[in-house]
Amino acid sequence: MKIATTSYLKHHFLIAMPHMADPNFAQALIYLVEHNRDGAMGLIVNRPNGLNLTDILEQLRPDEPVTLASQDLPILSGGPVQTDRGFVLHPADVHFQATLDLGQLGMTTSQDVLFAIADGYGPKRHLIALGYAGWEPGQLEAELIDNVWLSCPAQPDILFDVPHDHRINAAAASLGVDLRLLSSQVGHA
Repeated sequence: MKIATTSYLKHHFLIAMPHMADPNFAQALIYLVEHNRDGAMGLIVNRPNGLNLTDILEQLRPDEPVTLASQDLPILSGGPVQTDRGFVLHPADVHFQATLDLGQLGMTTSQDVLFAIADGYGPKRHLIALGYAGWEPGQLEAELIDNVWLSCPAQPDILFDVPHDHRINAAAASLGVDLRLLSSQVGHA
């Protein structure tokens, strides 16, 4: 009897295939923060939500002036779940009040990282998102079988150095795939 083993994709990118019908995930690049038998959690890393760090700081500390640099730091729509909750991805060499170690990266959910970034002593490489994407046990695996996503190992350079609107193509290119050449039709051979 053959026993199936499950491969988990923590610290991988999910690249939405062109036929993705769900508008929450169409043309999305997702960084998988966690993936195990209990489900998966990730952040969409290529979709700005129209806010910048200044907008957030005005709510968190309204009596303090904000820096001009904060106006240039976009906030991303991390996913459709808990869109009022913030997540900051950054290299793992810095820690804050609520930092989860992800290996090469850290993910912080406490406000102190935002203040550190705004005040110039936070991580130089970072990505700020509101909300996250989540999957119940087996749900992501079923979507992968249905060819909804491509996956590849995550690369910090794509997260932090590539402009958000080029990240999905850069991740696909790391697999040798040009998304423009893929059909929006789905099927199985």
